Amino acid sequence: MKGKLFYAGLFFVLILAACSSETDKRGTFDTRGMKLSGDRITPEVLWSFGRLGNASLSPDGSTLLYTVSYSHIEENRTYTDVYVMSVKGGEPVQLTHTYTNESQVAWRPDGQKITFLSSESGTVQLWEMNADGTARRRISEIPGGITGYQFSPDMQHLVYSKKVKLDKSVVDMYPDLPLTNARIEEDLMYRHWDSWHDYTYSHLFVVPIGNDRMISSGTDIMEGERYNAPMKPFGGMEQVTWTPCGKGLAYTCKKLTGRDYAVSTNSDIYLYELESGETVNLTEGMMGYDKNPKFSPDGSLMLWESMARDGYEADKNRLMVMDLNTGVVRDFSAGFDHDVSGPVWDDSGAFIWFTSNVHATEQIYLLDLNSGSVNRITEGVHNLSGVMQTGESLVATRVSMSAPADLIRIDMRSGSMVNLTNINSGLLEQLEMGHVEERWVTTTDNKQMLVWVIYPPHFDPAKKYPAILYCQGGPQSGVSQFWSYRWNFQMMAANDYIVVAPNRRGLPGFGTEWNEQISGDWGGQNLKDYLSAIDAVAKESFVDETRMGAVGASYGGYSVYWLAGNHNGRFNAFISHCGVFNMDMMYDTTEEMFFVNWDLGGPYWERPDNRYEFSPHSFVKNWDTPILVIHGAKDFRVPESQGMAAFNAAQMRNIPSRFLYFPEENHWVLSAQNGILWQREFAGWLNRWLKPQE
Repeated sequence: MKGKLFYAGLFFVLILAACSSETDKRGTFDTRGMKLSGDRITPEVLWSFGRLGNASLSPDGSTLLYTVSYSHIEENRTYTDVYVMSVKGGEPVQLTHTYTNESQVAWRPDGQKITFLSSESGTVQLWEMNADGTARRRISEIPGGITGYQFSPDMQHLVYSKKVKLDKSVVDMYPDLPLTNARIEEDLMYRHWDSWHDYTYSHLFVVPIGNDRMISSGTDIMEGERYNAPMKPFGGMEQVTWTPCGKGLAYTCKKLTGRDYAVSTNSDIYLYELESGETVNLTEGMMGYDKNPKFSPDGSLMLWESMARDGYEADKNRLMVMDLNTGVVRDFSAGFDHDVSGPVWDDSGAFIWFTSNVHATEQIYLLDLNSGSVNRITEGVHNLSGVMQTGESLVATRVSMSAPADLIRIDMRSGSMVNLTNINSGLLEQLEMGHVEERWVTTTDNKQMLVWVIYPPHFDPAKKYPAILYCQGGPQSGVSQFWSYRWNFQMMAANDYIVVAPNRRGLPGFGTEWNEQISGDWGGQNLKDYLSAIDAVAKESFVDETRMGAVGASYGGYSVYWLAGNHNGRFNAFISHCGVFNMDMMYDTTEEMFFVNWDLGGPYWERPDNRYEFSPHSFVKNWDTPILVIHGAKDFRVPESQGMAAFNAAQMRNIPSRFLYFPEENHWVLSAQNGILWQREFAGWLNRWLKPQE
């Protein structure tokens, strides 16, 4: 019966859209009916979980809009569809069943339509449909397609982002050599994160809109500027916002190029006035990251996230508020010794909601603008994000080490929570997850460090288990209650390992001093913290201290390489993913130079104090333990030569070693089949060296 209803609904949608030849008639995919053969998570099961996408509340606060994506492992692609449900709870309704995915799904400001981006017409354009999913139609025809959009509150204008070509390629310079394949560079930032500069820049365009009129090309508000808004590599339309009256547009931009861009984090908030066409820098003189502006409901105030120091990407993320009438700016997080994330106005404009990582969980806080007081609203072992207010309730996303993301409703007075979505309940009900334990371990300098210990499913305290030390990357990203499709602690534990995940020095959630200690001390206290954590857990009767491994990525991969030459016999296997192996080489080859300038204190030829002496390649003479090296060719943050050098060194030292190389992946592993291969190789290497061979 369910299948008949599905096809009937699909047929109905197709009939409504029959006048459009653009509608893709292929279907979608999900794993909601998947039956498992066992109760332990496997790589295939991990990649079968549905992934919650962007969520928003209808303007009247009654209805939630969100997306869910499912990976089709055999096709090696993802299907994304749109859902709605009442904020009071109940069954969600799936609105789309399309082969071409919907993205950036949002409510139109009047709440009458749902808007989204789709490539059904051949390029990415803006589409809309009724709130029940009917009358799906394309409403933009912008040459080359768009990458983001926002309606003005009065629905008189639309801002969209798209690429604009401003630089010349070699073929442009030498048109008589149309088949040449080369680049000519004279400045830095010729590549960023995982892509080479393609001679284009992301610009913002404003266009007036009218009823039922196809939206076409607008006015480039950054005409001729060789800057990107939103900023690369991860910025989206959260960096852009309209004034409540719809007459102005604030956006985030780092108006620097080349070497200046590579060594700086100085982005600013710019205000563009539609009537005059003038642009004003609202944060001029503020030298670190300034981003993600939001106006108060009455338009008199603007909040944004700000870092104080130029070149320091992990500086304290502050909550700033500007009085737009007087220009006075206040730092409302001055007395709050943690980062502020995702701040949003409450309905009255007298309060601001935000989240923060405190003691390795991410909780919701409320700032009272009148008193300046900050109060914690939630408790629990979870990460919360994406706060939205509706009446006396909040809606947010909740995730933990034991479950992927779902939407929840929170009572503002009591802090009590209830799930609204249960996207993966069918799979989770069939799985046995390992227990997650919070421990506090004394470090070598007599500080208390929070360590997560994750136990195998069906844990038997009478048995002895091998253990894995997890080394976090960043280096300043938290070991909080995240759910990862690569570094998944439950996946590791399901292979019968005790997983030890310390919040070592250099991680947020324990105050600014704890977080900043790592800068300039990569080979110091934080590495002692790792050893304190694994040594403490290794004393347990259920841990076999003769079978222990260390794993990590990025700075965590650096940690593994360093430990390989300095572990004093503790470990029997190592895995390093996209790790920094040679710090001299890292300085010369990474793309965002501000990172190495700050954390390493400048270039290796200046040799600031002893920072480059911590380079793992200096300790290869001590390597004696099997190591798996993983790297992606499109990783321009920690280039592939780092992994190749480490593997080659291990081979030359006759160390048992293996190199897993992904030509199409970046610093992460994003495709389903590559992700499953990663998990199989990861587990296979540890099993080979940490478990008795049968």
